[in-house]
Amino acid sequence: MVKLTVIEGGRKNRGSDETTRSAAPTAQDVRKEAERRINASGYDAWRVRELATGAPMPVEIRYLRMQIEYAAQAIARFVKIPTDFTSDNYWPA
Repeated sequence: MVKLTVIEGGRKNRGSDETTRSAAPTAQDVRKEAERRINASGYDAWRVRELATGAPMPVEIRYLRMQIEYAAQAIARFVKIPTDFTSDNYWPA
């Protein structure tokens, strides 16, 4: 007989993130969101491929990272960072 266990570790972390974000987002929170978006774009894999093979990464990926970095810097400079800064409205697609 196989015994299955339900893992609910993510629920506690999500709640604390939402509480932190709704209180007052910081420049560090914006930086984390930018890093998440860069990782989701596959930039690191393209960069490693470029270094290993010498074949250049697609220009679109390189420009997307630059745009995400620029957006993160701009959002972090706001006097009051919006609580919904993770919304796609603030970031390049």
